[in-house]
Amino acid sequence: MTNETRKPTHHAYIVPPVKEGTAKKAKWIEVGAIWPHKNNEGFDLVIAAGLAISGRIVCMPVKDD
Repeated sequence: MTNETRKPTHHAYIVPPVKEGTAKKAKWIEVGAIWPHKNNEGFDLVIAAGLAISGRIVCMPVKDD
């Protein structure tokens, strides 16, 4: 089974910094998905095509809707 046929276990988000002194909350932007390796010793992080990203990336478990 390949990563493309299994559901990811985590989503990856870029979280741009919020300027100090503002009441704004950080905006989390989903940029990719994460799958564990079969041996549970690592992960594959797949970033959506065409994105130029930098900064903090946060990985969070997928929640069942």
